[in-house]
This record gives sequence, structure tokens and C-alpha cells, in this order.
Amino acid sequence: MAADGVVELARRLRLPARPCPPGTRGPGVLLGVGGAPSLLRLRLLLPPRRRPPLWSLRCRALDSTRPLAVEGGLGDEEDEEGYEEGESYFSVTSSRLSRVDYLGESTKGDLNVRREHLDALDGNGQSTLHGPIEEIAWKEAREAESLLRELGIADPFSVRHFPRGIFCTRTLNLRSISVIGYDMDYTLIHYNVMAWEGRAYDYGMENLKGMGFPVDDLEFDPDLVIRGLIMDKDKGNLVKADRFGYIKRAMHGTQMLSTSAVSEIYGRELVDLRKESRWEFLNTLFSVSEAVMFMQMVDKLDQGLVPAELGPLDYKGLYNAVSRALFRAHVEGQLKNEIMAEPERFVEPDPELPLALLDQKEAGKRLLLITNSDYHYTNKMMNHAFNRFLPNDMAWRDLFEMVIVSARKPEFFQISHPLYEVVTNDGLMRPCFKANSGGLYSGGSAQMVEKSLDIHGDEILYVGDHIYTDVSQSKVHLRWRTALICRELEDEFDALIRSHVQKEHLITLIQQKEIVGDLFNQLRLALQRRTNSRPAQTLAATCMDDQELTESMQKLLIVMQRLDEKIAPMLESDGEQFNKRWGWLSRAGLWDKSHLTRQIEKYADIYTSRVSNFLHYTPFMYFQAQEQTLGHDAHSYSRRQQH
Repeated sequence: MAADGVVELARRLRLPARPCPPGTRGPGVLLGVGGAPSLLRLRLLLPPRRRPPLWSLRCRALDSTRPLAVEGGLGDEEDEEGYEEGESYFSVTSSRLSRVDYLGESTKGDLNVRREHLDALDGNGQSTLHGPIEEIAWKEAREAESLLRELGIADPFSVRHFPRGIFCTRTLNLRSISVIGYDMDYTLIHYNVMAWEGRAYDYGMENLKGMGFPVDDLEFDPDLVIRGLIMDKDKGNLVKADRFGYIKRAMHGTQMLSTSAVSEIYGRELVDLRKESRWEFLNTLFSVSEAVMFMQMVDKLDQGLVPAELGPLDYKGLYNAVSRALFRAHVEGQLKNEIMAEPERFVEPDPELPLALLDQKEAGKRLLLITNSDYHYTNKMMNHAFNRFLPNDMAWRDLFEMVIVSARKPEFFQISHPLYEVVTNDGLMRPCFKANSGGLYSGGSAQMVEKSLDIHGDEILYVGDHIYTDVSQSKVHLRWRTALICRELEDEFDALIRSHVQKEHLITLIQQKEIVGDLFNQLRLALQRRTNSRPAQTLAATCMDDQELTESMQKLLIVMQRLDEKIAPMLESDGEQFNKRWGWLSRAGLWDKSHLTRQIEKYADIYTSRVSNFLHYTPFMYFQAQEQTLGHDAHSYSRRQQH
């Protein structure tokens, strides 16, 4: 949209507007209230080199005395003509003055209109705050929707209903968040799963071969498993459980088990992830190669192809051998050296990602990088993924208040380890006892981070891809707010759209069977009562003759049996658009949630497919949890969930 378009929108909103004064960076328009163009600046920015070829419209609330620069360096300030010294339209709620709002969220970071300026608006006849708030809100909401459309900005409600939305399980006020910490691997850096996990598989299999295992005819099959499955180390199975722990699907080795076999094996058992000696949850995409290796080696063990000299191996011993082989592949460094040599083969670039973090930093959020990867690998990957997409010759280190490598999560959130400062570009370190802003460190603990930043608990949002290492432990031990990154959500969302017609057909058949079945059950009860010389439920049912009753039941029973023949294979194939073996990522069965979804709901306040999705929102977003419908709910309320 051109600058004159913004001026026209300002006229319709009854806001004074003028072009940006000479000397400001980039063309734009200043909008104001009460004759002073200091409330809001809408700037149209030409895309800098290496940014996506789109116009970027940025909105920034400005303090009239020292307006923040939105297009320059981090934290820069610039003078604008037309501002009076000492005058400010807004105040920001501090930690000391914050309270808890009606949804239980802190009001820290909220903007407040200063009373004197509110009174001035009234005096100038520009206030629209008189009258019933329901009428005012309805009018303002309609105008806001119209303005968002004309500016080409999707409203948050619409954004949430597309593959790259941010989904909320527990209400989160981003304005109250002072610090945002990020994991790196599969969070800030997304790898090509076939390339990264494929090479991890190759190195792991080479190690197994060195131990004497037969692996020559095996190949990496990433479709064999999905995140959220659970390895049963006792039985050599891979299982999918619902939110209660009941197992719905299972695979022994690389062969799926029938429904009856699953019921026979696990009918009296529930998955309990606290029993780590038996169950291994696939928390992250890093688990894919390990699960594929284990399932393939189970086949070899069952076929009697594992050499006797390896000793008597059960399934748990086999799992331990696979785990050791893959651990060696990571520890020995060959895999990471290969990735550092050719990062373009393994890393999927995301040009929007650095800009999302830049918005957060410019909004006053202090950003942290906390990764288990070592310094050399971290620096190489972040240079490759970030620097070319940042403006004004910025480097990735400029985004972060503090960087911690070799963090040893989850212990990082549980106990304290020695802290070292990385002092040279080649990674030399020295012991230290306190972390400072701008520092690069190795080891340490989350408690040390809180102390050095003077921030605690729910003022910190931590973003990672590992449900246990990143999300669960930071919440359980420190009460940090949490966000989970799950890239597969995009594929599942697309698959859900493709399967919509088939799903509607399936649900229609199920509903038809429910109605037919209800009539059959009522007639069956009427027959039962008649057999015992008792009246049926109603006079009409009592008056039916025996032949009519029997023939009606026979007909209905045939209809239900034929419906079952149609429904059963449709239920079996439900979700195969996402994965042919395991179905949906987020569901177990037609209606119920998967164990993975239960873990997400329990530990992640928000979840999304990639960090750059924050770019579709603002750093001031107030995320509200969606309505949780219950079995006895009379209505499902469709409403705007976020503002």
C-alpha cells in the first residue's frame, strides 16, 4: 500500500496524518491523535537486501519524547520534529505495579493511556468512549476488521486456522513476558529429516555392523515411525496410545499388529512413561532414526539372524545395543562434522525466522539461546541460518542477550553445573561464577540465568522441540512458560483438509448407525418386556404385533451389519493421508486425542510448527486457550479467542 493510501485510512479513522519528516529512514506516514502525530506511526518499508520481496508494514506505538526507531539498529532512538519535551501519551505497566487480570494473567507490559491525554481527547470532541460499551465495542471491532483487511494483515483469529498458526492450551500474555529463551536444533534450526536422520541412521548402522549385527540389507525408512509413538523395550514393539495410555495401534518389528492382537497383548495394560526401563517416548524428530533402527533389528532377532557370539539378547538388550550405537555416532562427532562441512544439505532455510526474533527484541524482549550443542557447531549453524537474512549487517549474536552452549538439558533445569565463559572464536573457555548480558557461556543452570537477569518463573518463555528436555522440565522445575515447536503440524493440517470429504462421509455413516441402532435397541427392549409379560416403553410399541416387531428388528440388524462393513475399513484408513501406518499425529482413533497431544496440553502453553510463525502475530499478543467442550455441553461457542 502506498503512503497516500495510509493517509486516506487515517482520514477515515479521523486521525491527523502527515508524511514522515525529512531525514527519517524509509518512506512513511505519521499518524497522531489530538493534533500531535505521536500515537502511532505506520511505515511502509522497502525490503532490504535478501529479504522476501514483499512490502513490510510495521506499526509501532511511540513515546512522543523519544520515539523508537523501527527500521534501524537494535535499541536505536531518533528525534522526530513536532514532539514536545516531557509529553507522553502512554505508560507501560511495570512489574511493581502489575496485577492479575480476570483470566489470571499478569498485566505487566500492558500499555495505559495517560489520564490527562484521555481528558484532552474528550475536550477536543474526538473521544468515542461515551455510551454503552457493547455498542462501542461492536463498532470498533467492525472498523478494526475493515482496517486490517485494507492493510493486508490477517487478524489473529484467521491466522490461527491455518497450518502456520500458533495454538494455545493455556492463556499466555506475551506482553508480560520479559525473556524468551530458545533451543537451537529443530527449533531455530530445522533440519531436513531425511538428510539429518538418514545420516544418523547410517552412522548408527555402521557402528552396529562393527559390533557384529547383520545390517547390510537395511535402509532408512522415515515413514516407519512418527513423533509421539512409544517403544516397548520389553516386547520389541512400537505403540501408539491415546491420552489415557490405552494402546490403539502397535507394530512388532516392522509389521503392524491387528486390532485383535493389540487387544490381546495390551488389553489390560496402560502406558506409564514413568517406567523408563520399559517405555521410551519419541519426544522429538531426533528419535526417528533410533526407532527405525530398533524396529528393523527386532525383525533380525526374530528371524534368528543375530549372531550367537553377541550373547543371548532379548528385546531390551537389543534396544540398548541400538542406543549405544547411535550415541557413538553423535559423540564421535563424524555426523556433526559432515553437517558443518555442508550445512546447505541438511538445514532448511527460513528467511522469516530472524525477522520474527528481531521484532521480539525490538519490543523489549531479552532473547536467550540455550542449546545442548557445542560452541563450534552452534556458531556454524546459526551463522548459516541467520546472518544472511538479518538487516544492516547484523550477526546472529546481536539478537541474543545471552548464549549458553553445551547446556546439558534436562539437567540444566534441574541442578547446577559449573559455568564457563567462551572467550575466543576457536572456543577456548575459562571458569566464571556469574553470567552477564551479552555473554557466551558453556554449562551453568537455569537458576543462574534467572539470577543474572533478575527474572523468575512466568516472566520467561522457553521455546523448544523436545517435550521432555525443553518443555516439561522447564515448566515442572521452574514454572517457566513454554512453547513447543512441532514442524509436522503443517503436514497434518494439510492432510486434514484433504481428508475432509472422506471424514464427513464417515461421520455421516456413524451417525446413521447410531440412529438405526437406537431404534433397534428400543425394539429389543420392547420384545424383552413382552417376553416377560410386561408392557413396552410406549403404548405404540406395546401394540406392535409379534411379526412386525421381529421383522423390523431383522431389517435394522442387517442395515447395521452392512454399515459396520463400510465403517470398519474407513476407520482403519482414517489418518493415512498423514501416515499410512499410524494415522494422525494428534489423534488416536476417530475422536480421542493421542498421548502426544496430552503431553502437549499438559506441558506446552502454546505450540506451533515453527518459530517464524510469531511473525504472523505481534510481540504483544494475548493468546487465549480454546474452548474445551465436554460431553454434557449443550452448546459449543464459536468466538474470537485472541485479541
